[in-house]
Amino acid sequence: MVQFLGTIRPSPCLSSFATYNHRQVYSPITAPKNGFLSFRRMFKAYLQSSSPTTDASSQLSSEQSEVIFIGTGTSEGIPRVSCLTNPLKSCEVCLKAVELGNKNRRLNTSILVRHPRSSGSSNILIDAGKFFYHSALKWFPAYGIRTLDAVIITHSHADAIGGLDDLRDWTNNVQSHIPIYVPERDFEVMKKTHYYLVDTSVVQPGAAVSELQFKIIHEDPFSVHDLKFTPLPVWHGHGYRSFGYRFGNICYISDVSEIPEETYPLLRDCELLIMDALRPDRSSSTHFGLPRALEEVRKIRPKRTLFTGMMHLMDHEKVNAYLMKLKEAEGLDAQLSYDGLRVPVAL
Repeated sequence: MVQFLGTIRPSPCLSSFATYNHRQVYSPITAPKNGFLSFRRMFKAYLQSSSPTTDASSQLSSEQSEVIFIGTGTSEGIPRVSCLTNPLKSCEVCLKAVELGNKNRRLNTSILVRHPRSSGSSNILIDAGKFFYHSALKWFPAYGIRTLDAVIITHSHADAIGGLDDLRDWTNNVQSHIPIYVPERDFEVMKKTHYYLVDTSVVQPGAAVSELQFKIIHEDPFSVHDLKFTPLPVWHGHGYRSFGYRFGNICYISDVSEIPEETYPLLRDCELLIMDALRPDRSSSTHFGLPRALEEVRKIRPKRTLFTGMMHLMDHEKVNAYLMKLKEAEGLDAQLSYDGLRVPVAL
């Protein structure tokens, strides 16, 4: 059951908040006289990169449902500034990530579900983190995504809700509003972190913030544009509840350290599992590492698994080569996802 709250609007003239100037991104990197020229070329290519990374499966008809990976990385993204400025240049993954089209470049974890309907395709976003706008700049024009019909929130950390303010570009220029489906506890957090989006009585006349309609969800299934979503409650650290979501036979769990026993029945007959896998060697207090994630794959037994939420210790090519050997040995169909990946699905 969804509880509609909308936003608090005492008068139409107070429907916006004072805007701030967006910072322009510069590339003031100057290599020392003794070298790093190749690094400069790679970094320049990274800044200029805007072409989609696609494969043969990305050529989809307008009637085909799909999942688009808007981001597949951790909160700080990859590459890390600290790695690029390290004189030792010891982080192989971050150095690769500045190369044009390299699949190690990852922004905040998020997917977009594109679901054709008789009235037109619906675009349903799961999470809008700190780097959402940067991801949208790259993938929305490339894949012909204009509207956002809904945003569904998994939890209230910055890498999941930090981009809500940037939704103003849509509500100011594309559509009148965006529904936000959010668990009640996370809505309470938003009242503090995004108070001006929840209670617009505080905004300054003449400004323009995101026009959002908040809809409270619980653990019961709910529908968004005729597509059923079933919350998948999981632990994201001790005592912190996060939601994954099942839609059709796709199960999406982006932030998880433990799966409660009562959630496993909701994962039965999963065809595509999209699962958190932070690092190659071990789990952290808040995220599955690859070994634990593989244990869960063996337990859940989906037809296919795509891992997401990878940090800079996860080398795309090397980890996928290991997973391919695991497929040959055990029959586990599991690979790392990457930003911009499009997966056709049946919904």
